[in-house]
Amino acid sequence: MKIQHVFFDLDHTLWDFEKNSALTFEKIFIENNIDIKIDDFLKVYIPLNLEYWKLYRDEKVTKEVLRYERLKKSFDAANYTVSDDIINKLAIEYIENLAEFNHLFEGTFELLDYLKSKYTLHIITNGFDEIQSKKMINSKIHHYFDQIITSDSVGVKKPNPMVFNYALKAAKATKDNSIMIGDSLDADIKGALNVGLKAIHCVFDASSETDKKITAVKNLLEIKQYL
Repeated sequence: MKIQHVFFDLDHTLWDFEKNSALTFEKIFIENNIDIKIDDFLKVYIPLNLEYWKLYRDEKVTKEVLRYERLKKSFDAANYTVSDDIINKLAIEYIENLAEFNHLFEGTFELLDYLKSKYTLHIITNGFDEIQSKKMINSKIHHYFDQIITSDSVGVKKPNPMVFNYALKAAKATKDNSIMIGDSLDADIKGALNVGLKAIHCVFDASSETDKKITAVKNLLEIKQYL
């Protein structure tokens, strides 16, 4: 059956999470007099953040634990002493400021313009309700998408089949006429394949885990070859 619906992940797929996150930390560290080199902090924070997102995805930690622990453990690993009050303050300010930076991956607008005339586009994201729409509005991509499905709204996270089935129902789509595009092999790609959707894996980082049996692209504009 011909593809009619294209579901995208947001962070690390269209929205350049690492770049925007780094700029956010730079801002809130200056405002809170955190005297640590941003590169030293990010070196420990990035892998810890990925680790805690996996735990959050697997329902092993809460949102509140994720927000606190990823900062606490990063400061500890960087040998920088900071109080719990400051960590909690930074955790809040990070979320409040993150959507103010809106770098997208190269080719985002060109790809979305190309796809919009051919397909109905949607978002499926594990990100938090209170920030994902802001990211999309501020980066001027919100209007491209018909349905924006967040894990918060469903109550479970990708790769749980409930997220994809909920999204298909909301979009009035079927697994046969839909495709998922995302960066996470487990959450986006295997999650989609397990419910019968087609999938394209965005592998923008050479160190990312891949599967040779799955269609993969190294930049967004390569997707035009398949859709």
